[in-house]
Amino acid sequence: MTIRLQTVRAAIFAVVACASAALAAPPVAAQPAGAVSDPVATAIAAELDTLMAAEVDSIQGTRIAFRELLQDFYARRAFRPAWGDAQNAADLRRAVTDSAADGLNPADYFLPLLDDLERQARGPAATPTLRAQQDILQTEALLRLGYHLSFGKVDPETFDPRWNYGRTFDDRDIAGRIERTLAARDIYQRIEALKPTHRLYGALKSELARYRAAEGVPAPAPVPPGSSLKPGAIDPRVPLLRARLIASGDLAADSAEVPDLYDAGLEAAMRRFQERMGLDADGVIGAGTVAELNVPVAERIRMLRVNLDRGRVLMHDLPEQFVIVNIAGYTAYLVRGQDIAWSGRVQVGKTYRKTPLFRSEINYLVFNPTWTVPPGIIANDILPGARKDPASITRRGLKVLDSAGREVDPASIDWSRFKSGHIPYTLRQDPGPNNALGRVKLMFPNPYLVYLHDTPSQALFDRAERAFSSGCVRVERALELAELVLDEPDRWNAQSVAAVMRGGKLQNVTLKRRMPVLLAYWTAWVDPQGLMNFRRDLYGQDAQWAEALDAPFRVRSKPLFSDAPAASG
Repeated sequence: MTIRLQTVRAAIFAVVACASAALAAPPVAAQPAGAVSDPVATAIAAELDTLMAAEVDSIQGTRIAFRELLQDFYARRAFRPAWGDAQNAADLRRAVTDSAADGLNPADYFLPLLDDLERQARGPAATPTLRAQQDILQTEALLRLGYHLSFGKVDPETFDPRWNYGRTFDDRDIAGRIERTLAARDIYQRIEALKPTHRLYGALKSELARYRAAEGVPAPAPVPPGSSLKPGAIDPRVPLLRARLIASGDLAADSAEVPDLYDAGLEAAMRRFQERMGLDADGVIGAGTVAELNVPVAERIRMLRVNLDRGRVLMHDLPEQFVIVNIAGYTAYLVRGQDIAWSGRVQVGKTYRKTPLFRSEINYLVFNPTWTVPPGIIANDILPGARKDPASITRRGLKVLDSAGREVDPASIDWSRFKSGHIPYTLRQDPGPNNALGRVKLMFPNPYLVYLHDTPSQALFDRAERAFSSGCVRVERALELAELVLDEPDRWNAQSVAAVMRGGKLQNVTLKRRMPVLLAYWTAWVDPQGLMNFRRDLYGQDAQWAEALDAPFRVRSKPLFSDAPAASG
């Protein structure tokens, strides 16, 4: 089934991008310090002087992250207050309040402080200093919110130093863009325009609202552990199961004729629930199903917030066509234009040999590949057996080659002298039906020695959880994906690919157009049928992401601009 996707907006930086290209007003020229005459402007200049001198880094007890940007913005307007227009200020506070619907924390953008300062500023005792602080904090709030919507709050590089996703921009005229945004008086709409437009992001927002509403309703009692239940069973836990499935929306709220009977209606609902959770949808209620049924609503809300922030990190600037692998969902997709042209199950790295998250481009394929065993597998899988019995290498279907490419008898080598996988030999498996890479591999540059490939272990695709590899991604129906990625139907089609398979010879094929590939990690999404899916946090990344999502504001370490040094805020 093809799935319509919405075109993702062209990238623009945070607030900054709040400025519309249609507004052709020229950048505001810097004004001399002597132009400062308004008492509030004088107070703004004093506050910024204090911040820039690094005597303090906060206003009203809140840390200021964008000091240099604020200094540039206000200096160019002779330190005049920027938020005198009541509509602009109200729109900003509304956008900050509504950020909670995106899984963000309005406190990161100074609520309720902004509301309190607004009340104080209206009073007769309001001083120029208070109004100056209010003005600066509103601009800082705009910058912070725009930053989070454009880049995501969490910096994945803090727990994955080799992370290579992330936007950078060329336009550095932030002050001019803010100025034009204020002049246009449509701040709320421009902030909304910074959010990802992919349908998944909007669907996750809707589910977050639904789960938050459910959080206010008393939850059914948890289902206690016990022996597995099969359809037709009579058990006192059945009413609890029924209540949980009604609460999750998988079962209509009706009365059962026999309350303790696991009947056909309950079985259909249970299979639907199991499928949404990525479990074996067999209707059998074992420990894994009970555990998913008992997950608190608060935990589901946390997962939705984490995956919305992943959307803000990953869903901007998507290419027109790309392959994406959802590691936690054990699924790969080929997106072409606005359609998902292909999808298939995948097997990913074990928890101790994780498939890395990164972005690259598929540049060539190999039909009938040989398999050269990487150092990690040599160290962990090959050497322990070879030290005891060198013939174990041959039984694995591997050849030992020296530096000149000559085959060497494994029995002639003292394997016990090698302490790591970096050995002076190459271990290679020739093409064939039992080759570890199957019939094709899809190659893309990366430092992890990871790629997509076929596999002879086809039966493992029927498992619900498929973390079986040493880091590479094993792809179901890989030849179909290869044909689509090549995108040369006159030259490469089912018949020509089958002919190459019959020949059995290794063949490299360079793509005419490189295909972007994204290895990503999603534990919550809404499927094309509109059903909310959750998956177990295979690599424990949700916990790290959630912790960072609730941490104080900070600017990521990677530069925001293509020609800039790393940010220090």
